[in-house]
Amino acid sequence: MTPAAKSAGRASSRPTPETPAPAASTSSTGRKPWKKKTPLEIFAGQLDRLREDVQEKEEELKQAKSQLQKLEEAMKLLESA
Repeated sequence: MTPAAKSAGRASSRPTPETPAPAASTSSTGRKPWKKKTPLEIFAGQLDRLREDVQEKEEELKQAKSQLQKLEEAMKLLESA
C-alpha cells in the first residue's frame, strides 16, 4: 500500500469535525442556560461551602475526642493492673 492510500484509509474512519454533536446533546439533556453570577452570589456560595466544611470538621473532631477518651480510659485500666 502506498502512503497516500494509507492516509486516505485513516481519514475515512475518523468522524467529520463539522457535526454539531455538542449543540444537539445540550438541548436533549435539558440543562439550564449558563447564568453569570454576581459577586454577591459567589461570596454567598463560598460562605455556604465554608459553613458545611466547618460542620463536617466539627463532627470529625467529636468522633476523634470520643476515641481519645476511650483510649485514655483503656490506658488507665492497663496502668492500674
